[in-house]
Amino acid sequence: MGLMVFANELAGTVVEQRDLRSGNIGYQLIDLKESSVSEHAIYDYIPHHRTKARLDGKSEKPVKVTEQLPTGSAAARFNARLAVKVTTGVGTMWCAYAFAVIALVSLPQAISSHSAVILVSWVSQTFLQLVLLSVIIVGQNVLAAAADKRSEATYQDADAVLRESVMIQEHLLEQDKALSELMDKLARLEAKIAS
Repeated sequence: MGLMVFANELAGTVVEQRDLRSGNIGYQLIDLKESSVSEHAIYDYIPHHRTKARLDGKSEKPVKVTEQLPTGSAAARFNARLAVKVTTGVGTMWCAYAFAVIALVSLPQAISSHSAVILVSWVSQTFLQLVLLSVIIVGQNVLAAAADKRSEATYQDADAVLRESVMIQEHLLEQDKALSELMDKLARLEAKIAS
């Protein structure tokens, strides 16, 4: 009886229908008192545009660093490649060790000056700047690599969730069909009892 009340409450309402693959939208005024309940789905799955693109194989993969390099003029490409090479070379711990040795060459002169200002200047301007430059770049590279792995894992997880949700939607569609058949049987049974 509850199902019939539900069906009667929907009589004469506008139903929006969307095609799962094409995304086409249509509207239809239905009267459930005059039509079979099984002709209309209880719920129409409406995929998000990103979900639809993913299902159609048109979605983009996570962005890679090499894809961000300029592709315009020759000078822009050269500058980008040179910057990447310098950053890659300077961003190693071996370079940090080399810079530490270079900085230590001037340490005896700074100490022999017996001036606190010159010693502080050597520590801050020579040693820290040279050594920490490479160490910071190494740290950023490690963090960037971890972020890239997390990004790829998140992408794979999102893809798995998408596929699972599509399976759930297909399962629910089958349940809608079964419920509609039950509602039709119930309506026929009530009509038979009433007559």
